[in-house]
Amino acid sequence: MGDNIRIDPWSSSQSTDYQRIIDQFGLESIDSRSLPNPSMLHRRNIVFAHRDLDVILRAKSKGNSFGVLTGLMPSGKMHLGHKMVIDQVRWFQELGADVTIAVADLEAHATRGLSLEDCRKNALEEYVSNYAAMGLDPEKTKIYFQSKRPIVQRIGFTLGKKTNLSEMEAIYGFNGETNLAHVQAPLVQVGDIVHPMLDEYGGLRPIVVPVGVDQDPHIRLTRGLTSKSNWFNLKEGKNGGLNISLSIQDENSLAMGVSENGRLNREVRDQLFSEISNNLTEVGYADFVKNPKHGTFGIPSATISDYDEVKFILLNLERKMGGLGLLQPASTYHKFAVGMTGDKMSSSKPNTTIFLTDDLKTIEKKIKSAFSGGKSTIEEHRLHGGNPDIDVAYQYMMYFFEEDDARLRELNEGYRAGKILAGEMKQICIERANEWMNEHQELKQQNAHLVDAYLS
Repeated sequence: MGDNIRIDPWSSSQSTDYQRIIDQFGLESIDSRSLPNPSMLHRRNIVFAHRDLDVILRAKSKGNSFGVLTGLMPSGKMHLGHKMVIDQVRWFQELGADVTIAVADLEAHATRGLSLEDCRKNALEEYVSNYAAMGLDPEKTKIYFQSKRPIVQRIGFTLGKKTNLSEMEAIYGFNGETNLAHVQAPLVQVGDIVHPMLDEYGGLRPIVVPVGVDQDPHIRLTRGLTSKSNWFNLKEGKNGGLNISLSIQDENSLAMGVSENGRLNREVRDQLFSEISNNLTEVGYADFVKNPKHGTFGIPSATISDYDEVKFILLNLERKMGGLGLLQPASTYHKFAVGMTGDKMSSSKPNTTIFLTDDLKTIEKKIKSAFSGGKSTIEEHRLHGGNPDIDVAYQYMMYFFEEDDARLRELNEGYRAGKILAGEMKQICIERANEWMNEHQELKQQNAHLVDAYLS
């Protein structure tokens, strides 16, 4: 294996060397002790890394609004892997986030050949009814279909001007054989991720996207494009303070004081700098170091803790001047739950996962035949113990079914010590899975009347 890990959103095999992924792609580790009311996924280090989660937590602590975005592919059935994402979405919602959910019906139509009507039917029956059972608040949740929201494609195309095929090849591994719908799909996803920040969809606020680490290419692309689209760059100064520099682009050069002949229009530039000064003075900043000729503007008294506030002022000014004014999205990353067979979970391979429509008999059959971390004989297992790290029944308890950390620890230690046999671990998992599924189906029926309330 080479030095670099390749992350591909469409591949069926993925690296699980999470520390290397953090190092290679510049993610930051999550320490659950720093989170307000961490969920079991955080406590167990299943949600293990992030980009800019601190921006979301700062918005929460200041009482400012923030949003969470996720999506669904309306071509398959909802399974436990999808539940893991919704559990995270609900956690953000309980912290105060509004929720936007994209139904990727255009993508399913283009890549899976489904009609838009089938996509709609599948989304409502397979996904939205389960969201209601999982406790998403319909008052603060908006679900939309890509095909019904043209702004998503428009933004994708607008931001698409900031990238090229070479960059798409570097991020996704595309080549000359890649069909163009596949190249276009990530740009539509960029539109999905950033459009909730537009004034008509909730306004400028930080947005966080919880994903499996295989989806990070979409996040990297979106963060890169939003950053390139910004008219004002904001950085910490070498000697303290915050520094603003202008980003001159084809679409903003006149507004930034660059004449058509490429010369500096001093009058327009001075007016722009006085507008920046006025906006900053209104919130209490007083001393500035301006260099209109070079397009730089320093705020010596600002500190890194003022970064969010100054960034918002600049993005709002950009919008007033005709730009998009977009923040880079934040993201969190979860580890992959192993499939029943020891491979990746997949909607297209029913034996790899438990679907939320599976009956109790099917669940029992799947767990009984799941990959085990036990030894080949009872004697050997009692003597040497099993390995819960590769035992699917134990992993499903850890990821999905056992809320109680102390109980999970008991199971882990008992299995390693050989006190709990592989068959017993499977039986414990079957009982907890059945309990969970019964409760889920009950909630699904109780909340069926809410399904329409989720649709934007």
